[in-house]
Amino acid sequence: MNEVRVGRDQVRISADRAGKWFGEVIAVNNCTLNIGSGVVGLLGANGAGKSTLFKMLAGLIEPSRGQVLVHGRRLREDVGWYHLVGFCPESDALPEWMTGREFLQLGLRLMGFGKDEVRRRTDYWLQRFDLTEAGGRRLGGYSKGMRQKVKLAQALAHDPEIIFLDEPLNGMDPVSRKRTIDLVRELGAAGCTVLVSSHILPEVESMTSDIILIDRGRVLAEGKITEIRDKISDHPTTVALVSSAAREVAAFLIGRPHVVSVQMEDASRVVVRTDRALEFYAALPGWVLDNGLSIEEIITLDDSLEAVFQYLTES
Repeated sequence: MNEVRVGRDQVRISADRAGKWFGEVIAVNNCTLNIGSGVVGLLGANGAGKSTLFKMLAGLIEPSRGQVLVHGRRLREDVGWYHLVGFCPESDALPEWMTGREFLQLGLRLMGFGKDEVRRRTDYWLQRFDLTEAGGRRLGGYSKGMRQKVKLAQALAHDPEIIFLDEPLNGMDPVSRKRTIDLVRELGAAGCTVLVSSHILPEVESMTSDIILIDRGRVLAEGKITEIRDKISDHPTTVALVSSAAREVAAFLIGRPHVVSVQMEDASRVVVRTDRALEFYAALPGWVLDNGLSIEEIITLDDSLEAVFQYLTES
């Protein structure tokens, strides 16, 4: 299988032909990955193998074959390196008898922080997730959205370098979702490696353009959404060009390189299908300037993550 490389800078997480099966059920099959810094989305339908791959990459379960390394080490053999990792699971098995504050403090004490630093970090992350007033309440009385936020807080409170977020927006209200998306992007920009697993495509698309698509235990594609979209030759990209001289633009584009078809949608809009969108976008400004064309707006109609995922899995 070809090597998968996503993210920026040096490799922090690698998988070499890793697979995991449970009895006769293959959850992940022959996965090779190299992941650097930044935010990377792991996409797939429910049951595609995302959570199993996540747990292998985070060192929570061992692969049945192959290997997974974090900074070149197997975490389960060198547990001191777990302080580099933050993990927010999809499952909701919280200690119901503990308060939110106690839950965060316990995790920080296990990471070796002193009393004053534990207090400071706990206060900060409770405030960051609007849980300051709820911090003294037992987790058993938290709403689903509050439980999700306290799970995120424990994953981030020790300032990990590598962060795994499995369906991180579950149960959140719109304001909390927006703030969490902004936080994920902030962590990626600061140089963390943030892997976000989700089956909700627009959620991941709002956080990053670097993605890994997984289906039935296999990696289908990886990289930036636009680059992956451009490789799907069976489905040319559809682009709408808004112009006050739409007929002139349409006439010019017919027969140009990488233009599959040109259609007048109405008097001010031309719809173009291209089999090489990146090259088309690169050539278009020169065509406009050299030929005095008038184009007011460019709208790509089907290079969304949802469209890419549909095209890749439909077969």
